[in-house]
Amino acid sequence: METTRLKMIPAAVGAVILAGCVTGPDYHAPDTALPGAWPEEDILAAAEHEAWSDWWTRFEDPSLNELVHRALDDNLEIHLQTARIAEFRARLGLAGAERWPSVDAQAAASREQTPGAALGVPGVETGPTNLFSLSGLLSYELDLWGRLAREQEAAEALLQESVFAREAVRLNVVADVVTTYFDLRAAENQVSIARETLASREETVRLQEIRHEAGEIDDLALQQARSERESTRAELPGLRQRKQVLEGALALLVGLEPAELWEDLPWDDGYLADIHLPDQIPAFLPAELLQRRPDLRAAEANLMAATAGIGVARADRLPRVNLSAMLGTAAASTGDLFTDPAETWSIGASATAPIWDFGRGRARVESAEARAEQAEVQYRMTVNSAFNDVRSALIIYEASTDRVVANRSRVASLQRTEELAEIRYEEGFTSFMEYLDAQRALLSARLALEEAARDQLTATATLFKGLGGGWDEAGRHVSGDFLYREH
Repeated sequence: METTRLKMIPAAVGAVILAGCVTGPDYHAPDTALPGAWPEEDILAAAEHEAWSDWWTRFEDPSLNELVHRALDDNLEIHLQTARIAEFRARLGLAGAERWPSVDAQAAASREQTPGAALGVPGVETGPTNLFSLSGLLSYELDLWGRLAREQEAAEALLQESVFAREAVRLNVVADVVTTYFDLRAAENQVSIARETLASREETVRLQEIRHEAGEIDDLALQQARSERESTRAELPGLRQRKQVLEGALALLVGLEPAELWEDLPWDDGYLADIHLPDQIPAFLPAELLQRRPDLRAAEANLMAATAGIGVARADRLPRVNLSAMLGTAAASTGDLFTDPAETWSIGASATAPIWDFGRGRARVESAEARAEQAEVQYRMTVNSAFNDVRSALIIYEASTDRVVANRSRVASLQRTEELAEIRYEEGFTSFMEYLDAQRALLSARLALEEAARDQLTATATLFKGLGGGWDEAGRHVSGDFLYREH
């Protein structure tokens, strides 16, 4: 027995050496043609080293902070992605375990009777016999061509993809909450402005009716006042509708009923133009997006998994070698088990290789190569889209900032114009129509200022999202032990 075992050692050593061969291409990151700088780089340069993981807190709005925290705790899509991480972590554990031997225990008991005819002695009856056995079985597949190694590599990449996908969903949820919140605040303020204006129009009509009864103005001036009041009243339903729709959208994002938004949160009554804007925007070069944005990291991890899949498909076309060993005891009586005469053992190896599969193996390789090509194209598309997101956000950010400044000046100027028009109308130096024109222009300017402020705040949030803000501090180091524990 010892001689047989010694003869097996060189073969086993050679097989282990061969196990270092790995088929299929190794992963190499695709070249991406990103420019060296952004078109509006001066916007970014001031805060290159500033920490900004919780970027939404920089608006200094307690209601917004509470809404984001609720969304991150209760959002079902985030919970779904967390469950996917658990699934792919288990798959990685399985892929790693497949590379190790499996050891099984086997116990058996039987009682049988063999007729004499089966033994070649007709007419001779044999009594029933018992057989009891207890053994340990070991089996191990030599990973000669790296099939199991590639499967583990693919499983690891898919786990990374699921982690980055969750971070991308998290970032999208935060950005959606922030932008929807600002949209709702803008709609709410526009409703308030319209109501204030309507109240002013009601007072103007009341005064005009008194003057008309006193004979100070004619019917035209009274009808102009009433017409302006009704025009303002007609704007309110559309503004209220938009506000209610946005209430529902925001409530859905944070897991609340629309009515609970106003009951549970400390809403600020100020206008959007008064909300604090981050003083600085972090500076990152275009190429750094490849590391900062979780959606890009997820797309790259998917490409890694697809590349490893080519190696798996190629290795499936090559021979497989399995080692097996058995050590146990067998006897006709349980009392004789574990005695020297009852010892039983075996050791062996087997090899299987496809000879003719009518193109199945080749088709699997071609399919894996096609999936890898698709993953690379998808990765390049995601990179291009990410760059365009940031570029567009930079342009909108700068343009909306200019619009806010211009509309602030416009509102201040029209407020003074409206005051002067009222004084001149009261003193009889101008017509009532000119006074109404001044009021109408001021209403339009105040609504436009809210829209510009909303666009500026939304552009800021979009820019933070485009640059990968809010996830890097906790999510970028996805390697090593991280793959085997909860993030």
